[in-house]
Amino acid sequence: MRSHVEGPAMASSSAVLAPVSRKLRRTTAASCAQQAVCSSWHPSVSDALSAATVSILLAACTSLIASSSASAHGLAGKRFFPATLATDDPFVADELSLPTISSRKLPASGDEPATRETESSVDVSKRITENLGIGFGATYKQVRPEDGDTQRGFDNLAASVKYKFYQSDEHETILSAGVDWDIGGSGSKRVGAESFSTFTPTLFFGKGFGDLPVDMKYLRPLALTGLVGVSIPSRASTTTVSDEGDVSVERHPHVLQAGFAVEYSLPYLQSYVQDVGLRDPFNRLIPVVEFAMSTALDRDASGTTGTVNPGIIWAGQYVQLAVEAVVPINSRSGSRVGWIAKLHFFLDDLFPKTIGRPIFRN
Repeated sequence: MRSHVEGPAMASSSAVLAPVSRKLRRTTAASCAQQAVCSSWHPSVSDALSAATVSILLAACTSLIASSSASAHGLAGKRFFPATLATDDPFVADELSLPTISSRKLPASGDEPATRETESSVDVSKRITENLGIGFGATYKQVRPEDGDTQRGFDNLAASVKYKFYQSDEHETILSAGVDWDIGGSGSKRVGAESFSTFTPTLFFGKGFGDLPVDMKYLRPLALTGLVGVSIPSRASTTTVSDEGDVSVERHPHVLQAGFAVEYSLPYLQSYVQDVGLRDPFNRLIPVVEFAMSTALDRDASGTTGTVNPGIIWAGQYVQLAVEAVVPINSRSGSRVGWIAKLHFFLDDLFPKTIGRPIFRN
């Protein structure tokens, strides 16, 4: 699911960094700052948002801390693959992310100032069959430029389809393919929502290392998930004419999207390698580092933006809590460290006989 902001466009192209997955939202600081409709920023809004996030996460921890470990969601053999935050995971499942909240400061672009972006999103995925699923997502954005008025509104809606075509329980491996659709014109222009659509065909993978030899047993809890895809805009360029009659052309390049997550599962260590004496809540923690990169390929655009996201995931049977830092890899990607947090529900474990099962079963 989508949950995070991506950096500004590269080189001469100021727009189009399509998401690495639905979790990586496009951000065009220049486009956001040029919108005509603005609203004033009130600090109490951000304070309330942060307080609400903390309250939700603490409440979920308190009520679900006694749950057993995850049972059916995202499994390949003994390996449980958690839902990652910055890059999409390889499995097909019934799941709900509510909410995913992130905040990040983006660098200045041309004549436009640096901008603080805060996003709150909801994403839901539904299995059509055991191996085929669809997803939908919506994101509300608050864009606050330095020395400027805050803009608020919904980003473009997102839709996706994913098919799992290979799974090996013995080798803890999953392979999937899918297409993400950023639906052009469905969001608010004042927060940078594009008028054109972007399609991203993507290959997803997941590999657990539980099949390593005994003398490498402490590496068995390691797992790697990732993706590679190409974002294809539905329009090659956008032409605008100012009130003074000046014509400007903004080109929209194809963008290579690549990302991966390195995970070390303490539940796997405790259950399948060696009991090291961990107790709740530590025996359900999964430290993770995610890498999410975007590289423009053509149309006078070049360069790479991205983030490195170290964090921690707590996975119960019915819910997952996760938080990560968002560290820019270069000046184009951002100027300061941001953060992202998610409350994620496993609908296939919560409601296995109703809304959590495939629409068409074998």
